[in-house]
Amino acid sequence: MTDKLVQRIEQLEIRLMHLEAALDEVTRTLLQQEQLTARQAELIRQLESQLKGLSATVTGPQAEQEPPPPHY
Repeated sequence: MTDKLVQRIEQLEIRLMHLEAALDEVTRTLLQQEQLTARQAELIRQLESQLKGLSATVTGPQAEQEPPPPHY
């Protein structure tokens, strides 16, 4: 092979190596984002559950038994 062809192949191999490294980094970042999104979704579900529980206690029987405030 000629020196130019060998040099070009080496440059292509180097570019491929950099692209593979970049792809690995993107893949790692994507996996981290998916894990973070899953944790956030779980926290949102927990907060919704807590809010529903609080809403039930506020609108429960005790809320109906309280007299209206004096300015009514």
